[in-house]
Amino acid sequence: MPRLTGRVLRGAAAVAALAFAYVLGAGSGGTRTHASARRDPLRRGSWPAARAVEPAMADPARAGSDRDSDPERERAVVERALRRLGDRWARFYSAAEFSGLEATLNGWYSGVGLWLEKMGNDIRIVGVQPGSPAERAGVRPGDVVSAVDGIATRDLTVATVAAALRGRPATGVGLAVRRDGAPLRFALVRTALASHDVSASLTADGVVVIRIEAFTRGVGREVRAAVTGRPRRPGGVLLDLRANPGGLLDEAVDTASVFLPGGLVATFERAGTPPERLMADPGGDTAVPLVVLVDGGTASAAEIVAGALRDRDRAVIVGSRTFGKGSVQEPLRLADGSAIEVTVGRYRTPSGRNLDGSGIDPDVAVNANRPPREAERRALTVVRGLSATLPKKDRG
Repeated sequence: MPRLTGRVLRGAAAVAALAFAYVLGAGSGGTRTHASARRDPLRRGSWPAARAVEPAMADPARAGSDRDSDPERERAVVERALRRLGDRWARFYSAAEFSGLEATLNGWYSGVGLWLEKMGNDIRIVGVQPGSPAERAGVRPGDVVSAVDGIATRDLTVATVAAALRGRPATGVGLAVRRDGAPLRFALVRTALASHDVSASLTADGVVVIRIEAFTRGVGREVRAAVTGRPRRPGGVLLDLRANPGGLLDEAVDTASVFLPGGLVATFERAGTPPERLMADPGGDTAVPLVVLVDGGTASAAEIVAGALRDRDRAVIVGSRTFGKGSVQEPLRLADGSAIEVTVGRYRTPSGRNLDGSGIDPDVAVNANRPPREAERRALTVVRGLSATLPKKDRG
């Protein structure tokens, strides 16, 4: 799947949240939850996905009548049943879709290695992943995508073009671009690529800017390395969670732990079981000035991090109101490899607040319609202001 930067995804943040922003898992006991897909022990009939939700269907016999139909009709049956559950986050994944989702959450995707953005009616390439099929073929930033596999992209969304470019490893895809007005064509072969969901940079005055695209496997470790792996204490940290749709709850807790001395990150409430307190590991950096940058695409696990750091008086939140998703989903893996995702509980921030439908209002508001760079400039100003208030001995 081509990686779309947070700034690119901002225009489709709600779609991304609906499609991918769930906090996977909800393990029993302990202080961590994890992504776990349980295999359905009932291997009955040709359509286990439809049969798994059959009790929720108004007319179970209708599911049976679709038993000999094609996969698209199976999907329609299952999705119709899920809608009747009244769970806005319930979702059905085919075996291929769920396999791809698991790979993405584990920090991998299969595609050609492009970052895309919509500019007017054009879809422009804004980045090419080093070592990717696109880079090896000579695709460059600034190229304008004109077609994928012969289908014109002028009126398509970034998400649609991204879906066309992704696919199984070792499969081919044709890419047509315009470069300085001249048409070029590339025959690319998709491959498995590391997603690189954490990027870090250092400003001239020593502020570490950490961008998290999604909470995939290993993100917490990478954030810790970005903060502690420098020879001197940074002049502050800007944690950019804009357009971050969420991901693995474990990684959200690990990321919050980087900046907390321990203690509560969130409470998970699952029907029929006692609330589970999700605790930060002790020993986080509690001194470095910290600002968290958010927007309307900051959702789910990303809101857990922002909410914990806000409630624990550890960070200043800058940007616009977050998406507002406080529920937790768990996948049920079925015998044919497909999966059904349903809501199993809700989380609350350390202050006990449920963010579902309300989100987090920033401490320092930046109009959501302003250019992304303006929000980043404002956030850096706040970081520098916090750093300036520290005694000289604490500035590193």
